Amino acid sequence: MIISTPPAETAEGHAADMYAEDIADAGFVFAYTRAMAVNPEAHEAFMALIRAIVPSIGVRVYEAATLGAARAIGSPHCLLAHGRKSLRAEVLSGDSLAAFARGDDDGFSAAEQAVVRYSAKLSTDPRGMTDTDTQALRDAGYDDRQIVDITLAAAARNYFSRALLALAVPTDELPGLDPETAEALRAAAL
Repeated sequence: MIISTPPAETAEGHAADMYAEDIADAGFVFAYTRAMAVNPEAHEAFMALIRAIVPSIGVRVYEAATLGAARAIGSPHCLLAHGRKSLRAEVLSGDSLAAFARGDDDGFSAAEQAVVRYSAKLSTDPRGMTDTDTQALRDAGYDDRQIVDITLAAAARNYFSRALLALAVPTDELPGLDPETAEALRAAAL
């Protein structure tokens, strides 16, 4: 990563808050946080979008959309970070997360698997999407607001993941992920 990021010692406002949150959570500042701290207002707006999305779909569906998009994009940053978040929120077990990394989505319910597939298609072929793709979400039981918020969750992951990839942000070792699962998630990003 060639961009210069704000030093922790001089970070102010939202950038300082971002750093403090990482230190409290992991004991260090993640490389992706440092990169996004270059424009803390954009990060704050991104987080506001996420806070507007999650209430209608809940954490499980949000993580299904996020992980489905991250795997389809090939984002090691987001697979690792949201794999860890999914474990902590008990969305997936360690075994289910490792299986997800290998392409097995059975750790998610059938309705959540529809979200994973939808998010993957949005991430790889958005111009090819039709009402048939949205109908699969409706058939899985999601209402209009939830369908829009699932779409926004996957699109938001595309924004964040692609920004990190374009900036060549290095991936960090994440505490709380066993090495085998972390390696499987990295491999899923190739």
